[in-house]
Amino acid sequence: MRTRGAQATIAVVCLVLGIMLAIQFKTTSTYTDQYPQERVEDLANKLKSVTAERDVLAEEVLSLRSQLKNVRENNQATADLQDELQRNSLFAGLLPVKGSGIVLTVDDIPRNLQNGDNPNNFIVHDQDLLFLVNELKASGAEAISINGERITAMSEIRCAGTMILVNTNRIAPPFVIKAIGNPDMLVSGMELQGGWLATMKLLGYPAHIQKSGKVEMDSYNGKIKFSYMKPVEHTEKAER
Repeated sequence: MRTRGAQATIAVVCLVLGIMLAIQFKTTSTYTDQYPQERVEDLANKLKSVTAERDVLAEEVLSLRSQLKNVRENNQATADLQDELQRNSLFAGLLPVKGSGIVLTVDDIPRNLQNGDNPNNFIVHDQDLLFLVNELKASGAEAISINGERITAMSEIRCAGTMILVNTNRIAPPFVIKAIGNPDMLVSGMELQGGWLATMKLLGYPAHIQKSGKVEMDSYNGKIKFSYMKPVEHTEKAER
C-alpha cells in the first residue's frame, strides 16, 4: 500500500513537473519568438522617424545656407554701395577730410596809401585766389579750402565790394588756403618760377607756405541745387 501510495505521489509530482515544464517551455518559446520581432519593429519605426526628421533638418540646413548666401551677397552689395557712395562724397567734397599737405597764407600788401595810389593794387583779389587754387589743382591737390570754405566743382570765388565770396560766404584777409596732397609736389608747384604765387611775392604780397603731416578741412556745407542738369537714363543711352 505504501509502495502504491508512493508511486501515486511520484506520478502526481511527475505530472505536475511535466505540466510546469511544458508551461515554462511555451513561455520561453513565446518570449524568444515574439519579443525580438516586436523590438525589431519598434527600432525600425524609430529609425524611420529619425530618418524623416533628418531629411527635414537637411532641407532646413539647405534653406538656411541659401538664405545665408543671399544675406552675404546683399551685405556685400550694400558694402560696395557704401564704399562707392563714400568715394563719390569724397570727390564731391561732401565729407570732412584730413591728410598730409600744405597750408598757404597770403595777405594784402601792408602799406600806407599815398596820394594817387590805387588801393586795388595792394589787396588780394578774387582772381588771385582763383589762380592759386588752379595751380594747387595742377600740382596734385586732392582737397582745397580757403578760410574754412571747401572748394568743390560748384564753388565760386568772386568779388563782392571789398570782400570776396567763396560758396556765397564772405571771407577776408589773411587768406589761409589748405591743400591735401603730396607736400613736396604742392610746394614745388606753388613755388614754380613764373607762377602766380611767385608773381604775387614779387609784387610784395606776404605769402608763406608750410608743409604739414596733418591738414584737416571741413566738408562743403553750401546748398546743392541743379535746375537744368539731370542724369541720363540707360534707355536713352541705348537709343543713341
